Amino acid sequence: QVQLVESGGGLVQAGGSLRLSCAASGLTFGAYTMGWFRQAPGKVREFVAGITGGDGRTYYADSVKGRFTISRDNAKNTVYLQMNSLKPEDTAVYYCAARPDTYYARSLYDNDYWGQGTQVTVSS
Repeated sequence: QVQLVESGGGLVQAGGSLRLSCAASGLTFGAYTMGWFRQAPGKVREFVAGITGGDGRTYYADSVKGRFTISRDNAKNTVYLQMNSLKPEDTAVYYCAARPDTYYARSLYDNDYWGQGTQVTVSS
C-alpha cells in the first residue's frame, strides 16, 4: 500500500520560510516523479513543483520560481519543498503527489498517488 505523508506546514509571516517534507512508502521511490501541488480556499488545485526520479530534473510553476526549491533524498524516500520569501498568496493546503517517470508526456495533474496535505498559512 502506497502512502505519502506530508509534514512541515504551519503559520509564518510574509517573507519567512518553511520546509515541507513528504515521506513515501510502498513504491519504488527512485522510479517516481514527485510533485508538490497546492489548493487555496475556493480555488482549484495547482501545480507548484516537480522532480523526476531518474535524473532529478526539476521544474516549477512561474509563481514560485526563484523562491521555492524542490529536492529529494532517495535513500530516505523523501521529497522536500523549501519555500522562501513566502507571500500571503502562497497560503494553501500543500499536497505531495507521485507518478511514474514514464508519465512524462502526461498532464502534470495525472498522478497515481496523493498525500493528505499540509496547511501553509502566510500572514501579512
